[in-house]
Amino acid sequence: MAVTGSVTIEHDGAVVVQANLPDQAAQTKTGDVVYLRDVVRTETDSRVSINFIDGSSFNLSSNARMTLDEYVYEPAGKSNSSFFNLTKGTATFVAGQVAKTGDMKVDTPVATMGIRGTTPHIEISNDGGVKFSTLIEEGKSKLLKKNGTTTARQPDQETGPRLKICRGC
Repeated sequence: MAVTGSVTIEHDGAVVVQANLPDQAAQTKTGDVVYLRDVVRTETDSRVSINFIDGSSFNLSSNARMTLDEYVYEPAGKSNSSFFNLTKGTATFVAGQVAKTGDMKVDTPVATMGIRGTTPHIEISNDGGVKFSTLIEEGKSKLLKKNGTTTARQPDQETGPRLKICRGC
């Protein structure tokens, strides 16, 4: 976990970890963890990067709030799953093995995204508006819109990475 500024991690209503590092970036010590149902909050001009054992990585920017509602990962498993609830702020993440071998979802105030291997960027404004975008490497994939669902997939691979935005996936 890397922290810039003031970041709070709450566990079941109690503060577990609070990093307050004004104007400097620091690597937290080995062993600092985020637990199931923890709430991660960043303050103004703060950032946190959280890396999971499956290779997923979440980057939360200023004034963000995210809850880790579910996380199951077994390297040889086929029933891996994760569910993150992002209620405010900006997040960019890279989907790891859970997205490829199970069910990865990110909930926002307006929709739930089913992630299958893309790099989504989500911005939730103070008025509740949400902007979704997918970061893609040039020449790697394209955004397709079909039947009201936006999907990012590699043009030559029917089963390539994709992002599905829906209500109550």
